Amino acid sequence: MTGHRVRIYRSLDEAADFGPCALTIGNFDGAHAGHRRIFRRVAEVARENGWKASAMTFDPHPAKIVAPERAPKLLTTPDQRCALMAEEGIEQVLILPFSQSIAQLTPEEFAREILVRRLGARAVLVGDNFRFGHRHAGDTTMLQKLGETLVFVTEVVPAVTLRTWMISSSVVRRLIQDGSVSKAARLLERPHFVEGDVVRGLGIGSRETVPTLNMRPAGEVMPANGVYVTRTTDLEDKRSWASVTNTGYRPTFDGSSLTVETHLLAPLTGETPRRIRVEFLRRLRAERKFPDAASLKAQILVDMSRAKVFFRRLDLWVANRPASRLR
Repeated sequence: MTGHRVRIYRSLDEAADFGPCALTIGNFDGAHAGHRRIFRRVAEVARENGWKASAMTFDPHPAKIVAPERAPKLLTTPDQRCALMAEEGIEQVLILPFSQSIAQLTPEEFAREILVRRLGARAVLVGDNFRFGHRHAGDTTMLQKLGETLVFVTEVVPAVTLRTWMISSSVVRRLIQDGSVSKAARLLERPHFVEGDVVRGLGIGSRETVPTLNMRPAGEVMPANGVYVTRTTDLEDKRSWASVTNTGYRPTFDGSSLTVETHLLAPLTGETPRRIRVEFLRRLRAERKFPDAASLKAQILVDMSRAKVFFRRLDLWVANRPASRLR
């Protein structure tokens, strides 16, 4: 189910008309394949009962409040998560501002006051490792017992595995930070992306190598420094280009700050994008220092050639893929 806009609530006070709903709860960072299975099931339960397909996530991540030293870097912003939920049929999302007062709620208080009284949950669907309430005292067994008392259905959705991987946000995060973006894409059911404003560079690319769009990324998790086959999209008008992207510090030019530089494989016509999304499809090589700009340019031309081969093969694979397997 795609194509609809998700309604976003940013506080409990805004959510007076939230219920009745089928609800899932979690951080859902990255909205990976395991999360997507839950979203699809929520949408199915809601549709069968005439309820609203709903999710509750948190901002900031609860760990930033209760254990800041353990808080993970995030794959997605809350708004990106909401857009990814909408792709699977979620109609509304509460982004609950997480605070010490929320953290102090017992499992019983959380279920009674928030899930039932404030959000009108008629069904609560969670993963099998779901924990809730003060000091994570509540688990799925407690949630089911509370549901019997508070009159909501509890459904535990099994975790998703892919070959030897148990799919989780932490596994996806590690793969991306290692540069294994194509493996991460299998667990996400989509390429990992970063979004941000296009910023003015130093002009080195246009003068000495190849022209690039330079981005200030908003995301926290970046692929390992290197060169990647990517797809770049203008977030305002949805123009899209095959591209090659370097993430790193431009060691050939003694750079000192992280940059995301993208070269489009087709000429840019029209206005330069102001905000872009860069999807990472495959890693080509690690970033390294070249003796001079000419040597770097020669390598970039090789990178571009390899990327074009990748896209030709991708187009051929898509053209020959059975229609029944296309989502």
